[in-house]
Amino acid sequence: MIRGRLISKAGSGRRLPGLWLAAVTALISGVSVFVNSYGVRAVPNPVVYTTAKNLVAALVLLGGALLLGSGWRQGAVGAGATERTPTHPGRARAARWLGLAYVGVIGGGVAFVLFFVGLAHSSAQPAAFLHDTLVVWVVLLAWPTLRERASSWNLLAILLLVAGQLLLSGGIGPLVLGPGAGLVLAATMLWAVETVVAKRLLADVSTAAVAVTRMGVGVVVLVAYLAASGSLAGLLALRPDQWSWALITGILLSGYVASWMTALSRARAVDVTSVLVGSVLVTSVLAAATGGVGLLPQAVGLVTVAAGVALVVRGWPRTVPT
Repeated sequence: MIRGRLISKAGSGRRLPGLWLAAVTALISGVSVFVNSYGVRAVPNPVVYTTAKNLVAALVLLGGALLLGSGWRQGAVGAGATERTPTHPGRARAARWLGLAYVGVIGGGVAFVLFFVGLAHSSAQPAAFLHDTLVVWVVLLAWPTLRERASSWNLLAILLLVAGQLLLSGGIGPLVLGPGAGLVLAATMLWAVETVVAKRLLADVSTAAVAVTRMGVGVVVLVAYLAASGSLAGLLALRPDQWSWALITGILLSGYVASWMTALSRARAVDVTSVLVGSVLVTSVLAAATGGVGLLPQAVGLVTVAAGVALVVRGWPRTVPT
């Protein structure tokens, strides 16, 4: 009885850190999308642009990890802790290295190439919608791999989030899959797998190690891609004004990765990914404030997304799993 009360009390205390970190991630993501819409225009090659900003992000994260020294935190705690089955030490070590390899090579490298090449061959709205289906793929993967069961609150929230994004993207019509949209969807599915893999890793590996691996190894993959495609000279020839955009967006990206990984370590992947969809609200407000698309034509979609995020918050787990 006393143990149950202690668990419930601890859970309510740990609920806000996971929730607020997910909200911070969504806020940074919304600002990043808005700023990147300007930065990507300054560099003609989208992969050169993303390599430059990812390089900045990797250096910022590495510097932060070295400065703090403690690796931010070790292992997962709180409502997001994943129940682990004891395994052979050698197999567990091999699994960790394999997971880190996936996070770095695929999540931080290959998926970025697919996404930005796909974005260059498709329009922004369908690409944004396809990227935000990340929550759907995470829900499908988290059930068998992380034992995260989506509650009725989660399912209703996800339905509203997807419906809101569909309204914002202009309906089903623009979502006809072409080569570009197909690459964006492939990148999104790779990131969904990465989310599940990172969640498992964060039970044993520090947040800093996972974050630095993602961006550090990923940028090596991006540079290798530029070299193989003959575009490496474009990275070396970037002007100071182009590097300034990479610096701004790279710092935002480092904040996004740090808060995203920390939120994943403290809360369920399903809930964190659902809150992330709310980033579209931030992007839309910033676009309207700077004279872009007004909020009124998007009102129904934005309200629907906001309702979905509110339901995620309403159904957020309040206790630590025993």
